[in-house]
Amino acid sequence: MRGWLTRSFRSSSLSVAMSGRCFTTISFTTVLLTFLFIGFFLSAPAATAQAQPVVFVDFSWDSVQVHNRIAGFILEHGFGMSVDYLFADTVPGLLALERGDAHLSMEIWRDNIADAWERGLARGRFAELGRNFPDAPQGWYVPTYLIEGDPERGIEPRAPELRSVTDLPRYWELFRDPEVPGKGRFYNAPTGWVVHDHNLDKLEAYGLLDTFVPFDPGSDAALVASMAAAYERGQPWVGYYWEPTWVMGLYDMTLLEEPPYTDACWETDKACAFKPAEVLIGAHKPWIDQHPEIAEFLTNYETTLAQNNDVLAYMQSQGADTLEAALYFLRTYEDVWTAWVPADVAERVRTALEGR
Repeated sequence: MRGWLTRSFRSSSLSVAMSGRCFTTISFTTVLLTFLFIGFFLSAPAATAQAQPVVFVDFSWDSVQVHNRIAGFILEHGFGMSVDYLFADTVPGLLALERGDAHLSMEIWRDNIADAWERGLARGRFAELGRNFPDAPQGWYVPTYLIEGDPERGIEPRAPELRSVTDLPRYWELFRDPEVPGKGRFYNAPTGWVVHDHNLDKLEAYGLLDTFVPFDPGSDAALVASMAAAYERGQPWVGYYWEPTWVMGLYDMTLLEEPPYTDACWETDKACAFKPAEVLIGAHKPWIDQHPEIAEFLTNYETTLAQNNDVLAYMQSQGADTLEAALYFLRTYEDVWTAWVPADVAERVRTALEGR
């Protein structure tokens, strides 16, 4: 938040005996100095504004922090702006963006905060600058080698006709639950996640509870560990997950088909696909309105799920931090990001990358 300093100047009366010419000279000098001082102080806020950093809201997940640093690196080295990052949970982060304490966030998962986001839009506090990447999918996945095999690992296809969730009963024995051997195991999201209950509704609606038992892994880490362990051993696995994530970049997984999402379906038995998540680039509207060149850059900003999965997999496999992952993206996908900005901006960013 900035404060504005206002100063007033008042010439004191000089009761001295002097000629008309001398009095005129002193008065002109006083007036001139007054205007110079006023001009200096009126221009000070503009200079201060240029010095203020662009603040990104760093929510708690890796992908938003990586994208903040990709955009931040371009703003800093291509546009000559200073950059800062504000770590915050969802609600405090949105409040900071609404107040103007922060200016940008490269991932706004709109469906998760629909009411608050719509209110901010209506009040002219938020601006949408397009989608960061195509709608993010979520659903039920199996390792692709189950369907297609993996000759390099000597794995034969064991479920070659597995395409849809409705095909699962034919193959339940592949996923046999060690604790309930008469059924297959479906790895659900942890208890406490909204999607945990959605998956239970789906299992019932698809008639899969006769052949599968839902298993609660207890945490996201345990859910990922179960997938990773099965994949490394070439074993069957079926369960819930989403993209983009490092695990989907590291492992070749296939999303099982479901009937297309409709509001009517979701409001009844949920026997349809999850609604893809809309992931936007968000801004503090009064700030972005003052920076049309940045608005144009971010409106052009667009990535793919495959690119995101790749960057997150790099981060995981290399033990890289979010800045290192951002630099990996900028080096690997130069043809992508150079299309977002003018040629002179791109050249300055390239030069900065060479020095890293």
